[in-house]
Amino acid sequence: MEKTEYLSGEPEFLLVQMTDRDEDIRPEFEYIKDHTVRGFLMLSVRVNDWFADLSPWEAPPVFGKTPFRGGAESTLSALETEIIPEALEGLPRGVKTVLGGYSLSALFALWGGYNYEGLYGIAAASPSVWYEGWDAYIRTRRMTCKNVYLSVGDREEKAKNPVMARVGDRIRDTYSYLCSQGVSAVLEYNEGNHFRDADIRTAKAFLDIMKRDG
Repeated sequence: MEKTEYLSGEPEFLLVQMTDRDEDIRPEFEYIKDHTVRGFLMLSVRVNDWFADLSPWEAPPVFGKTPFRGGAESTLSALETEIIPEALEGLPRGVKTVLGGYSLSALFALWGGYNYEGLYGIAAASPSVWYEGWDAYIRTRRMTCKNVYLSVGDREEKAKNPVMARVGDRIRDTYSYLCSQGVSAVLEYNEGNHFRDADIRTAKAFLDIMKRDG
């Protein structure tokens, strides 16, 4: 997987985001840099197949005819055993790792929080919690990190697509389950539908985790 790094100051945080091949996180980096004095290294990890590499298990198509092929386990393994350890090698001790993203990348980050114990926080902006089976999954698992940020656009649950319209109930359920497990969780509503201000929403998600203590 191709990687791009952006550095600001002496890193206290490693911010990791899975991205599509044509996605540029530079605007997010600049927004975060402009809104915090804390140092961080931001790492963009580009996946080869968005619908395969970030989906936690197989699921039927929601957009057109492309199914979700359930390759997230392999992607997370690469993060845990290779990509994140390599990124941390040259950084000071005690750097906190935050996994985040937008849409399906945010769902991957949330799912990763249930399966990877080395994370300080999850920054999930408009995560695809409408995903088939997600509601059942969170009822049988415990989040491994203590800091989680969730957001959703206030018009997302009014989507014409009936599957995507589940997002409102699902994200509220996810937030409730996290809180019941003692996780420090935040749920924020943003103006607009799923496609509005994705870069700013994702930057705000990372910033929320970076502002927490402990």
